[in-house]
Amino acid sequence: MTTGLHLPGEHTPEPGAHEAGRQALHDDIGTRSSVITARAAATFDPVGRSVATARSFVRDTLQGWGFTDVIDDAVVLTSELVTNAVVHAGTAAEVLCLRSEDAVRIEVADRYPEREIPLQQSAVNMGSPDREGGRGLQLCAALAGNWGVEYSPTHKRVWFQLDLPARSVGTRSAGPTLPPDVLPLADGRVRVGVVQIDRAGSISAWNDDAEDLFGYPADQVTGKPLTDLAAWPHTPGISTGIAEALQLSRWEGSYGIRSSDGRVTPVYASHLRVRDADGEPSTVCLLVRDHERAVLQTPLRANGTESGSGGSQEAGAADPFEVFIGSPAPDDLDGLLQRTVERARDMLDGDAAFLLLATDDETELEVRASTGLPSARQRFARVPVEAGPGRYGSARMPAVHEDLTVVPGAVPLLGSTGMRSVVTVPLKVEGRLTGSLGVAAEGPGRYSNEEALRLQFAADRIALAVESARLGELERLRRGSLSFLVEASDLLAGTLDRDQTLALMAQMTVPTLATWCAVYTIADQASDPYLSYVLHEDEERIDGLKALLSRIAPPDPVPTPGARIWNAPATAAHEAALRTSMRSLDLGETPRLGSGVGTTLATASAVGGETVVLPLVARNRVIGMLTLGKPTDEHFRQEILELAEDLSRRAALALDNARLYSERTAISQSLQRSLLPPELPQVPNVEVEVIYRAAGEGNEVGGDFYDLFPIRDGAYGFAIGDVCGTGPEAAAVTGLARHALRLLAREGFGGPAVLERLNSAILDEGARSRFLTLLYGELWPQEDGSAVLKVVCAGHPLPLRLRQDGSVEPAAEPQPLLGVMDDLELYEQTVTLDPGDVLLCVTDGVTERREGTRMLGDDGLTEVLTTCTGLTAGAVAARVMRAVERFASDAPSDDMAILAMRVPGLQTD
Repeated sequence: MTTGLHLPGEHTPEPGAHEAGRQALHDDIGTRSSVITARAAATFDPVGRSVATARSFVRDTLQGWGFTDVIDDAVVLTSELVTNAVVHAGTAAEVLCLRSEDAVRIEVADRYPEREIPLQQSAVNMGSPDREGGRGLQLCAALAGNWGVEYSPTHKRVWFQLDLPARSVGTRSAGPTLPPDVLPLADGRVRVGVVQIDRAGSISAWNDDAEDLFGYPADQVTGKPLTDLAAWPHTPGISTGIAEALQLSRWEGSYGIRSSDGRVTPVYASHLRVRDADGEPSTVCLLVRDHERAVLQTPLRANGTESGSGGSQEAGAADPFEVFIGSPAPDDLDGLLQRTVERARDMLDGDAAFLLLATDDETELEVRASTGLPSARQRFARVPVEAGPGRYGSARMPAVHEDLTVVPGAVPLLGSTGMRSVVTVPLKVEGRLTGSLGVAAEGPGRYSNEEALRLQFAADRIALAVESARLGELERLRRGSLSFLVEASDLLAGTLDRDQTLALMAQMTVPTLATWCAVYTIADQASDPYLSYVLHEDEERIDGLKALLSRIAPPDPVPTPGARIWNAPATAAHEAALRTSMRSLDLGETPRLGSGVGTTLATASAVGGETVVLPLVARNRVIGMLTLGKPTDEHFRQEILELAEDLSRRAALALDNARLYSERTAISQSLQRSLLPPELPQVPNVEVEVIYRAAGEGNEVGGDFYDLFPIRDGAYGFAIGDVCGTGPEAAAVTGLARHALRLLAREGFGGPAVLERLNSAILDEGARSRFLTLLYGELWPQEDGSAVLKVVCAGHPLPLRLRQDGSVEPAAEPQPLLGVMDDLELYEQTVTLDPGDVLLCVTDGVTERREGTRMLGDDGLTEVLTTCTGLTAGAVAARVMRAVERFASDAPSDDMAILAMRVPGLQTD
């Protein structure tokens, strides 16, 4: 910023081309208005902070000229016009203040090269007063006596003129001029009680006027707490106790002192906190009768809105809330809070303002709106109210900090922001702390008790509206959270696949709750956390994020519920970005190809905000961690963390259920494989094909089985069976049957003897036994190319024989099933398969395939088999399975096994 001050008659250096143009402009102004008695000019860079600097420049200039009556209007108009120049136009702003005998003229010029010059005859649309931008001209029309816009090829200049009120020459008023009959009435002389209070709040000094006012001699009250004499506990209107007020650096207000006769004397007090040469703090209180408050009370500056309206009666009768916020008020919480901080900043001519809302238990404050501060970094940041490092100690009472460098950390929110002085006031509803409003400035000593009272008055007027809007937002959030959790529960309950559950967890949190998400899983108590899934709302950043998280140690698996901060990703990303940038600049390392400066910086930006970890606890065991992150300088709001905690509990249970289901499925599949032969032997001159399909999702052990095994040289045993039911009990009978068949057959027993002994073994299982249908046979390939089979069909679907002429017939007769009766008399039947013949054996899952009331049955299977003449064993089995699957649209409800054997005949050269 460059400034200059010129008074008439002063010698100024010869201006250059730019200064010449400005001087010509000033001369032109002098010809159009009354005589210019002083000029002040400044140029402001196109940065956001220039707006506050411009306001200070105009305020200091007008105060120096003694024009305090128009300062507020001038500052408001300058703020809007400079904002248009440096923020919207993006150019430097030139501010010129001109003083005349009866008016002040202020001009703001920018150098925006491209602009549309409005036609003179067209109406100028100045927009809505509630828009963020474009209010400058409308304010000029409302507040200024005269205003205008001038265009040149390189400039746009907006000027306004504020007329000065008539007043006596040479008078600088500090308060309103009143006729004698309305001055405060004093009983004799005005008595000012001077009371000094030590660090502990006890009276250490009591002057004669205090004795006259309240009737206590000094020796009677010295050493007593002042609060013992207080007539009521709080100052009306601001809910600040006397004990709290005594701790403030400055304070003014009303309360009562209980006199020696028991009556209450209303007083107006001004408190000043000082320290002696030894550094011991104390508070000096000046007390007068309440009706004599004009003696002590600091004159309040007129409210900017009221002055802008000319101080009319109508403005004084307006709703204080509407005066402060404007009409119509925003109907959403964020809009209301943002409007509040902007108006608070302008009201106290600050450089920044902020508003924090209290949590339900009033233990923390969360930043919800700010202006003039790095809002992205501060939004949703939380600070404790009462205790702990970085506490927000002044949240429950008004406080003025004249210089934050003297008490560093007094307002943690303003650390490293360049702010020196700050005033904060509480927002209270029915005595409960609901928030805190603050205004800050870059210079020290900018605020006193006067500004604290003005800001507290505004805070008291908006507290109820803010709380109402907050409760409305909270109710909407809770409804949305409930809907979100219901949908999440449905999605998580809809799958038992572990990988799909991990994907759902991440997809439900991104981008609804967080910008990125990582899921760590823990296999068992002895295992380290493993990075299982990573998701970012920008798919191009997933690989970089995954690589970063893979290089750092995972978070500790702490079972404590709730979210905890995890700084490792942001720290690692920052260090990686720094190293990569140094390599790219050839500082210390030779840059490597593909080092990915852009990728590394993008990853650092992605994880540069707040990162939280929530434990995934299921069945009293930590099975993983859900990590949520925000991009650079962003924070999570408390409601989002609470919703994420609810989601993590549901997700943990779903993930553990998926784990248990996967383990059960793996066990079932392993057991199922153990009940089936690992591989089929090669039978000379016989084609063998088996197809096995387990019903369900593979998590139940089926009761169907098959086997083909060599008995002795030239002889092979085969079997296909079905145990009643599924699960472990059926698996036990299946294992018993398959292994008993092999053992008994290789011991030389024939088919009936093998099945009779197997029947006895099943019955010996007692209550665990299951009945079993079984087709067992022995196969002897012959030298002439045929094959001889001896079969026993114990309650099983009959085997079918397909001849070369396409005829199909049963190859055995039905006999009793196993596991029901003690004494079985079984017999075997001999079947000879000629070259080209096929023997088809199936379980009842094939023949009992249903579609509504229809069933495939033996007839349907026979019909399918008649179409298989000339096909290989593999083709026959495949055609039968295809026909069974097409017979019904539903998934099979029973296991199915198909064993096809074909005798192709001898091969000849």
